[in-house]
Amino acid sequence: MKRAAGSYGGISSVAVKKATGQTWPQWLALLDQAGARKLSHREIVQWLERQPRLADWWRQMVAVGYEQARGLRVKHQKTDGFEISVSKTMAAPVDRAFAAWKNPDLRERWLPRTPLTIRKATPHKSIRILWSDDTCVSVNFWPKGPLKCQVVPQHGRLITPEAAERMKAFWAGKLEALRVFLET
Repeated sequence: MKRAAGSYGGISSVAVKKATGQTWPQWLALLDQAGARKLSHREIVQWLERQPRLADWWRQMVAVGYEQARGLRVKHQKTDGFEISVSKTMAAPVDRAFAAWKNPDLRERWLPRTPLTIRKATPHKSIRILWSDDTCVSVNFWPKGPLKCQVVPQHGRLITPEAAERMKAFWAGKLEALRVFLET
């Protein structure tokens, strides 16, 4: 996987040093010395708990960055499979975008013939979906003013990196269909 030099998990060495006091090369060396190549993700995070200046979120980011740097984790990989997200800002209020997901008749107009089960819906904020293959989709809605919103589906528990890439392309296309539906 290609990445910017000194950047792992989408985080630059400069950002890691600013937040944690260590650069990526320093973290990689420390974790190598600790034998992290043979540790699970959870065990790496537990080792990082003993490091000063390292908040919970940064422990996770350093562990993921290490795993990516050492080839122990690939793009989109999580502990329970692969996960992708796509985002699109639309010229529509958040309540209309939410309704286009929640209402089956409206959803059919931009996401046709797609069986899914809505497990939980928090009006105008989020929808949790069980996809037909038992993977999970979480959709978040962010208002960007009275007549604009951002819609972010996140699809998780995908089995392979190829499935993750396919679903990333799928959701990019469906968000564009949703944008056209809402804006016309």
